[in-house]
Amino acid sequence: MVTIPIQIFNAVETSNNIRFNQLHEKDNGRIKYKKVCRNCDEEVNSKDIVKGYEHEPDQYVVFKQSEFNALKLKSTRAIDIEAFVDQDEVHPSRYEAVYYVGPNGEVATKTFNLFYKVLEKSKKAGVGRIILRDREDVVLLTANQGAIVMYKLRFPYEIRDIKKVPDILEEEVDDKQLQLAESLVDSLSTSFEKVDFEDRFRDALLDLVDQKVKGKEIVTISEEVTEDKPVVDIMDALKASIEVAKKKAS
Repeated sequence: MVTIPIQIFNAVETSNNIRFNQLHEKDNGRIKYKKVCRNCDEEVNSKDIVKGYEHEPDQYVVFKQSEFNALKLKSTRAIDIEAFVDQDEVHPSRYEAVYYVGPNGEVATKTFNLFYKVLEKSKKAGVGRIILRDREDVVLLTANQGAIVMYKLRFPYEIRDIKKVPDILEEEVDDKQLQLAESLVDSLSTSFEKVDFEDRFRDALLDLVDQKVKGKEIVTISEEVTEDKPVVDIMDALKASIEVAKKKAS
């Protein structure tokens, strides 16, 4: 078995997230929380806290930290490849987190590049297992822009059955309505890169924060809220949607 020393990086940038602290309105003091026992109403020190699994209402089996430690797996940062699949076979609901993978050191670069090339040329994705943070995860590896993207996958038991979604009924669709709906899809079709993913709420929130920091008076402009009327004629609604789409495209 070929072993490739790798480095794993979180692909999600969190430093740009806007974070707020909870404060006491009277004096702006930070809010802190105490751990209190529901039975005796006493504050409990962390060293006196154990974990319990509720197997019946208010009935627990108790676990000590030493028992959890015995189950922990040593993180090796090595991925054991078990199969190669078409990425289209993996439903998006299975994706949990995304990471970037790169070679760890000059010695690993050649082997890493070979693995990348075979993924790229075969258009396959590798399915494997890796131990991160004391537990084993199933991952999917794909070639992307010279690096390897690793998707942490959810296990099948974690995914709810889509057939249990209520009120989904199979009904006959009118051919004319279908043609109009297809026209709407065609008028709105574009490449994924051209879709506007501007975070308008974040931009407005940053602007509000900036005004607060500068001590400006905050003026709230209330917009008139119009309730959407229920669709009476779906044909008219589709035609109106197509006209709006055409205007946006022009």
